[in-house]
Amino acid sequence: MRDIDFIAHRGASHEAPENTLASFRLAWETGADGIEGDFRFTRDRQIVCLHDATTGRTAGIDITVADSTLDRLRELDVGAWKGDRWSGERIPTLREVIATIPPGKKFFIELKSGPDILIPMAAVLADSGLDPGQVAICAFSEELIAASRNLFPHIKRLWITDYTRDWRRGGWSPSVRQILRILENIGACGLASRAHRALDAAFVRALRAAGMELHVWTVDNPRTAARFLALGVDSIITNRPDWLRARLHTLSSRD
Repeated sequence: MRDIDFIAHRGASHEAPENTLASFRLAWETGADGIEGDFRFTRDRQIVCLHDATTGRTAGIDITVADSTLDRLRELDVGAWKGDRWSGERIPTLREVIATIPPGKKFFIELKSGPDILIPMAAVLADSGLDPGQVAICAFSEELIAASRNLFPHIKRLWITDYTRDWRRGGWSPSVRQILRILENIGACGLASRAHRALDAAFVRALRAAGMELHVWTVDNPRTAARFLALGVDSIITNRPDWLRARLHTLSSRD
């Protein structure tokens, strides 16, 4: 089995509460090559790690992150929903997440706010001690990736996409041709794609010919992971990095 990075999606989120320090630490303890987290801007210009725009799903109290202060968000328990073991986990800041990262490990930062998050984030990263090669900035927003090009010239910038059926033309949208045009226009270094059947060998060849990386999310099925491994993706983003790696080794030894 060739080398490939297993990136812990919101940390080791199959077992631990997503986007918490406990989840990220568990990912490191169990051998993940990197972590992925979602980051938002608060009303008082703090960068916090939370996927949703509101806190209801993980905290049980529905507060809009962009309208709240860090102190208010810190009052919430975002671990108890996953079990008593995790009770008391708080919403972490970007600085706190960075402090968990071991030397040489990868950090995928998915941005969930607008461009106003970029300059404060640049200041945090500048103080972090992380090597630029450890970091990738990811977003669904073309505007965010384009805006990050000048601020982060030495950091990977990945555009995120999903797919919908294009009934008029057949196939899936965006097509690989559309994706390549977008990546070039926004100055991206590659694609973070849903692990979708639209990705085939021709798709991957087209990305590689353009010098683009390919990372896929969110893969927890070993057979699916084996297909993307065979296609030659750069990383697999998964909720179960240690478990998935072990299952792939098992499949490989059987073959």
